[in-house]
Amino acid sequence: MPKRYDAGEVITAMVTPFDKNKKIDYDKVEELAKYLVENGSDAILVAGTTGESPTLTHEEELELLSTVKRAVANKAKIVMGAGSNSTETAVKMSKLVQKEGADAILSVVPYYNKPSQAGMFAHFSAVAESTDLPIILYNIPSRTGVNMSVETIAKLANTHSNIVALKQSFGDMDFVSELKIACPEDFMIYSGDDSLTLPMMALGADGIISVASHIVGNEIKSMIHNFKSGQLHAAKNMHLKLYPIFKKIFMAPNPVPVKAALAKQGLIEDYVRLPLVQLNEEERAELYSVLNSFDKD
Repeated sequence: MPKRYDAGEVITAMVTPFDKNKKIDYDKVEELAKYLVENGSDAILVAGTTGESPTLTHEEELELLSTVKRAVANKAKIVMGAGSNSTETAVKMSKLVQKEGADAILSVVPYYNKPSQAGMFAHFSAVAESTDLPIILYNIPSRTGVNMSVETIAKLANTHSNIVALKQSFGDMDFVSELKIACPEDFMIYSGDDSLTLPMMALGADGIISVASHIVGNEIKSMIHNFKSGQLHAAKNMHLKLYPIFKKIFMAPNPVPVKAALAKQGLIEDYVRLPLVQLNEEERAELYSVLNSFDKD
């Protein structure tokens, strides 16, 4: 059975480059988007948590979308972070990003409100009914305060044909197994944590919505291809090689470490918006040590 929607194996949750005045550097946005597509990314997620969406205005988000879309020129799909803890806002943004030409939407479980399962179903149903775009649900209890249940996810997937995938961001492998049993065969599951990509794929997940792919996108792609082609030993070895980077890239609140890593490569300037702050010198040295010890050959 063909999948209802396939954004590929590696979706990079792209950072938002800022200049020294904490304004978006749209030239660097274009350069980074092109770099990602040339280095393992099948799709780019714009204005996700890694893009510092909590501190972006809606106007900035839409300008980012048009900038990335222009930069990649149909070489990669564009997934737009359009979720909110206000259902009305999530519906409004979903309509706007469809109009602006996104290929799909990432919609997060409402945060801070702590809705019930019935509330989550009603929220995502309203979003699904507001747009024709494919929707990737985003379940991340560590940030939202609540966990969307397997039953709610399966009910949404079975009720709305445009709810096509899930970004699953916590390491409960039984949860993944239960999702594979309960959801439609063509419903896609993406790991939301780089270090869980290979374990989740062993249970039937389809790929990763990645942060580390900014730095090691081709290597992550290679790991996934090795796994899918039955070269399990090679896939395991690549996972173990990448594991120190997977962990160190989250040594401080995301996207602080990955922005420091990208700045080290000269791809962006190392600026984040408050309340995030840059790595201190000790943390930076620790990150750079791991990056310097990684052999890409």
